[in-house]
Amino acid sequence: MKITDEQLVTAYLKGDERALETLIKRYLKAIYNFAYRYVGKEEAEDVTQEVFLKMWKNLKKFKRNKKFKTWLFTIAKNTCFDFLRKKKKDFALNIEDLDIVPSPGPSLPEKIDKEDLIEKIKKEIEKLPLKMKQVMKLYYDVGLSFKEISEILKEPLNTLKSRHRRAISKLKKLILK
Repeated sequence: MKITDEQLVTAYLKGDERALETLIKRYLKAIYNFAYRYVGKEEAEDVTQEVFLKMWKNLKKFKRNKKFKTWLFTIAKNTCFDFLRKKKKDFALNIEDLDIVPSPGPSLPEKIDKEDLIEKIKKEIEKLPLKMKQVMKLYYDVGLSFKEISEILKEPLNTLKSRHRRAISKLKKLILK
């Protein structure tokens, strides 16, 4: 039976150093990938280290009635945003993971240059409001559920679902014009 994240936190706080190692191993790749998509390859390692350092420093503050994964990704999101604010960058969305590229039909020619379409979608995404980009990023690139995104961003679930639908609709209209 797999030990839960919350059980590992409790074990670490009682002195089991291996529990912390297990938590880090469990989430290292996911946090790195998350950071990579926000800040790029060059800074992803540093941001990942910062996330785990903040996790370690704040484990005593972790509320055990919450999900550890959501708490950790909230730290990761805030760390990435802090980094981006300092660097005045914006995150890059992996457009190939989005399911908004239309299939050929009356509104789209049979032969379409996929790279051109991807570039157009990327440009249109950059025009979306930050809150829409956040939802798209967390849902498609990170693979979080809307419920997890709701907990991380501290916004109502239905608000995020609506924001997602509006973003997809807006992108579809923009790429088909």
